[in-house]
Amino acid sequence: MLSTASEPTGALTIRTLAMPADTNPAGDIFGGWVMSQMDIAGAIAAVEKVKGRVVTVAVEAMTFIAPVKVGDVLCVYTNVERVGTTSITIGLEAWVRRNRLDDRQKVTEARFVYVSLDENGQKRPIPAA
Repeated sequence: MLSTASEPTGALTIRTLAMPADTNPAGDIFGGWVMSQMDIAGAIAAVEKVKGRVVTVAVEAMTFIAPVKVGDVLCVYTNVERVGTTSITIGLEAWVRRNRLDDRQKVTEARFVYVSLDENGQKRPIPAA
């Protein structure tokens, strides 16, 4: 799954600033923080596509490519890879802008799976587009 593209793939879904409170003892941003930002972005993309509530059911793949540093602007891009009967797979790429400038670097890529739910929390068929 690891791509070597020099430009992001997909739609820019969220941007956020990496802050000191999100660091590990080595001074890098926790991988779990990056993963949570990607999950938020993936859920936004999934909700827009299925037109309703979703929950995360799996992280099929996740590759950490480079560390995220304090002060980096984390940009998460999403792409719908597959729509099933009740589930949707979202491909994600996280890129950073170092020092809030235009130099961009891919730091993480992943594939998350979400399930569409109805108002009672039961699986709901995804409507045809």
